[in-house]
Amino acid sequence: MHGLSRLGTGGNRSVSPSPPSSPRLRHGRHKNFSGGGGRGGKQSAADKILFLLISSVFRRKGVLLFAPLLYILGMLLFMGSLGFDVVSLKNAVVVVHRRLPPGSVYRGPQVFQKLWPFMEAESNASHNALMTTWNLKTHQGWKPCVNSIFSKSGFSELPKSNGFLIIEANGGLNQQRLSICDAVAVAWLLNATLVIPIFHLNSVWRDSSKFGDIFDEEFFIHALRNHVNVVRELPEDVLQKFNNNISKIVNLRVKGWSSPAHYLQKVLPKLQALGAVRIAPFSNRLAYSVPSNVQGLRCLSNFEALRFSEPIRTLADKMVERMVMKSSHTGGKYVSVHLRFEMDMVAFSCCEYDGGEEEKREMDLARERSWRGKFRRRGRVIRPAANRVDGKCPLTPLEVGMMLRGMGFDNNTSLFVAAGNIYKAEKYMAPLKQMFPLLETKDTLAIPEELAPFKGHSSRLAALDYTVCLHSEVFVTTQGGNFPHFLMGHRRYIYGGHAKTIKPDKRKLAPLFDNPHIGWETFKRQMKDMLHHSDAKGSELKKPSGSVYTFPMPDCMCKQTEPPANESSNTTNLALDS
Repeated sequence: MHGLSRLGTGGNRSVSPSPPSSPRLRHGRHKNFSGGGGRGGKQSAADKILFLLISSVFRRKGVLLFAPLLYILGMLLFMGSLGFDVVSLKNAVVVVHRRLPPGSVYRGPQVFQKLWPFMEAESNASHNALMTTWNLKTHQGWKPCVNSIFSKSGFSELPKSNGFLIIEANGGLNQQRLSICDAVAVAWLLNATLVIPIFHLNSVWRDSSKFGDIFDEEFFIHALRNHVNVVRELPEDVLQKFNNNISKIVNLRVKGWSSPAHYLQKVLPKLQALGAVRIAPFSNRLAYSVPSNVQGLRCLSNFEALRFSEPIRTLADKMVERMVMKSSHTGGKYVSVHLRFEMDMVAFSCCEYDGGEEEKREMDLARERSWRGKFRRRGRVIRPAANRVDGKCPLTPLEVGMMLRGMGFDNNTSLFVAAGNIYKAEKYMAPLKQMFPLLETKDTLAIPEELAPFKGHSSRLAALDYTVCLHSEVFVTTQGGNFPHFLMGHRRYIYGGHAKTIKPDKRKLAPLFDNPHIGWETFKRQMKDMLHHSDAKGSELKKPSGSVYTFPMPDCMCKQTEPPANESSNTTNLALDS
C-alpha cells in the first residue's frame, strides 16, 4: 500500500494566513508648524533653523543613525545601569547611590519573614483551598474517544509492510515518550513495521535503561496491533543484509518538525528501496499540525498504548495509596509539585539567589561541566536581574510554599514534591517544610529497599514521580519542560478535559517576591487571582501550533452530553493502569 493514501484530505486543518497589517497613518507635511508660542505664530530665526534641521533629519531618515544609541540607552536604563537614587545626609551633604535594578536581589527570605506571622495565624483553618480548588461545573465535560476517531478515519486490517523503521529516542523520560509516540504515527503514515525504539544514553540524564525497563513492551505491541505492526528487533534475515550491524542501515537526517508530506516524499522511497531505514536522533521530528488520522495515532500511543513497566507500576501504585492514606483528613486529596531547583537547572537559568560568591563559583563550574563553553562565548551577556523580571528563574521551594499558602492551601495540606536532587536541599527545603509539615517525596513514601532497583536510573525514578503527580487533586508546575507538559495532557485525558494544574505566571510573581513590604491581604489577592486563572485555562483546547500531548481536546477526546456520575472514582481507576 502506498503511503500517500494515509494522509487523506478531510482531517488536515489549514491555517489561514494572518490578515494584512493596517496601512500607516499619513500625516500632513508639517502644516501649521509653530515654534514660537506666545508670539502670535511668528517664528524666530532659531526656531526656523531648528525646524529645518529636524525636517532634514527625518526627510533623509537620518534618525535611523541614532536608533542603536537609543536602544542601548534604553536597555541601560531598564537594567538599572544608569539608575541612581539621590539621598540627602547630614551637614547638607548630598550623596548619590546607585539604584539596584528590579530582580537583582533574591528577596524571598525577607518577604517570607514579613508574611510568616500571618500564615501562622491562618494555620489549621476550617477551610482549605484543596477542597474547592476547581470549579468543574463551569467547564464542558470531555471523554476519551480514540476508538471512535479511528472508526471515522476508516482504519482497516494492516496491509503489507513497506519495510522496517528504526528510531533512536534521546533525552529524559518524557522526551523519549514524545519520540516513541511520533514514531508510531510516522510508521503508520509510511506503512512501516516499527522496531521497538532504541534509547540513547544521554550525557545529562545518564540513564542506561532500555524500552522494556521503563515501559510495558508486551502491552505496547498488543495495543497497537490493529494499527501499526511493532517488533522487538529486526528479523535475522533483514539484519544479515546489513552485515548483522544495525549501524550499517542508512540513517536519514530528518529535519525537526517535518511534515507528513516530507516523510512520504523523502523517506518512503528510501524505505521501499532498502527495506529498512534509521532516523537518529528522532526527537521532535514530526510537526505538531498534522491530519486528524495521524493525530489519532499519537493519542493512541501516548494515552493508551504506553504504560509503565510492571516493577514501576507496582511501586508507583503503592506510593499513590500511601499518599492517599496520609491525606485522609482531606478526603484523600493532596497537592503535587514538580520542583525544578536542581543544580543544573539553577546553573542553566543564569539566575542568582542568596549564596554569594560560593554560589557563583558553583554555578560557573556546573555550567562548564554540562555545557562546555556555551556560557563563555563571545558576546554572551548574563543578566540575572533581567532573567528574574522576565520570569525565567526557577522558583525556589520557599517561593512555591508562599505562593500556595497565599492561594489558601494551609498547613494541613498533604504535599508531594516531585524533584531530582535539590540544590542545597537542607537550606532551601527547610522553609517549605515549615509551611507544609505534611510534605512527602518518593524517598519518604517508599522505603530504601523498594527504591534500590531504581537508583541510578533517572527515567525510572521520574516515572514514579509522574504517577504520584498524575493522581493528585492539584498539580503545580514551576518551570516548564516535557514532564509538566505531558502530565497536564494526561490529567486532561483522565479528568474530563480539565488539567487540574496550577501554572503560575512567574513574570507576575517576580515583583511580588521582590517587595519585602507587601501586605498579606494584597499578596493573597494576587495569588487567588492566579489560581482562578489556572482554573479557567484548565480546559484549554489545542491550537494549530499546540501539542496534542498537552492539549488532547479535540483530537483525542469528545464532548460529553452529561457529566459522569462519579468523576473522581472513575478517573482514578482508569489512571491506575497508566
